[in-house]
Amino acid sequence: MAERVRVAYTVMQSWHRVPGGTATSVLSLARALGERDDVDVVGIGPWIGGQPSEPWVPPIPVRRLPGPYQAIYEAWNRGLLPPTLAVGDVDVVHATTVMVPPKGKARGLVATVHDLFPLHTPEQFTHRGVRVMTGAIERARRYADIVCCPSQDTLDDCVGAGFDADRLRLVPWGATEHPVSAGDRRRVRTRYRLDRPFILWVGTIEPRKNLPTLLDAFRKIQPTEFDLVLAGPVGWHEQLEGHIDGIGSKVRQLGFVPTDDLYALYAEAQLLCVPSSREGFGLPALEAMAQGTPVIASSGTAVAEVVGDAGINVDFDETASWADAIESLIADDVERARLGDLAKLRAGEFTWERCAAQMAEVYREAAS
Repeated sequence: MAERVRVAYTVMQSWHRVPGGTATSVLSLARALGERDDVDVVGIGPWIGGQPSEPWVPPIPVRRLPGPYQAIYEAWNRGLLPPTLAVGDVDVVHATTVMVPPKGKARGLVATVHDLFPLHTPEQFTHRGVRVMTGAIERARRYADIVCCPSQDTLDDCVGAGFDADRLRLVPWGATEHPVSAGDRRRVRTRYRLDRPFILWVGTIEPRKNLPTLLDAFRKIQPTEFDLVLAGPVGWHEQLEGHIDGIGSKVRQLGFVPTDDLYALYAEAQLLCVPSSREGFGLPALEAMAQGTPVIASSGTAVAEVVGDAGINVDFDETASWADAIESLIADDVERARLGDLAKLRAGEFTWERCAAQMAEVYREAAS
């Protein structure tokens, strides 16, 4: 058996106010890596901030650097506080988000770039956020031995931003196996008082998620038998009230939803809509597909790449096209079932075990 590669693996995202899909991917990959016998993964977190709440507790041992994560990010952008100060000798440092630490005495530095949104839409971030994240993206471009991207869309974006194509690797995320029983589905309906069939949206509420287009499309068709369920925390105080006028009784805003409930919502939904203008991957789409739920996604995005031919792709800013796609699918039980079957097959191509195997190979390459 090959010698185990020892990896310092950043899990700072678990301490963010809204950890989001990035933290879900980081922790899911950590769990899969922890089950392998060819890597030894140790998490890197902040001293200040206590213990993350569920479901954000890292599934691997964690060593801590001094300070809150915000101060640690600032230090990393100045080339200070390498993770080796907390964990000792390692072969590889893996920056699991774009916040890239110095590798210290490690032999290799791997960075995962989920997206380049701060470069494209800086107006959707705070001034400090833009400064810190653009600096971190530049560190990934200059110093990472290997840069991993979850989608071809993000990888192509990195090439366009000046990353060395020879150092880029495509490592798609996976879908978590999470069986949902009929009892689970009844329970989630009761808990959230979901009395009618529903269309589902999942994510952190922020401008690039393009919720106004979905709300306007829903208002346009106003299906009498269906509600629109929005599941996810507010990451940005986007004004949605004007888009909900007249349909407020049929739009259910659930806020943050625990993991078990979220999978039951995926399974119970008639379809999932992902109207985002940009995504680094599109994990909610994949998780819904794994439950056999059909997906309508924005064409030309990483989500459409994940969905492939197993769903419907619509231009993100075409309200009428979204309305037509939703209306036709909720009216056709046979087509929904057909797309649901295709979606489940497609989701089976994405597993965290496969992602971990690819990442372990990246670690060996970076350590060589």
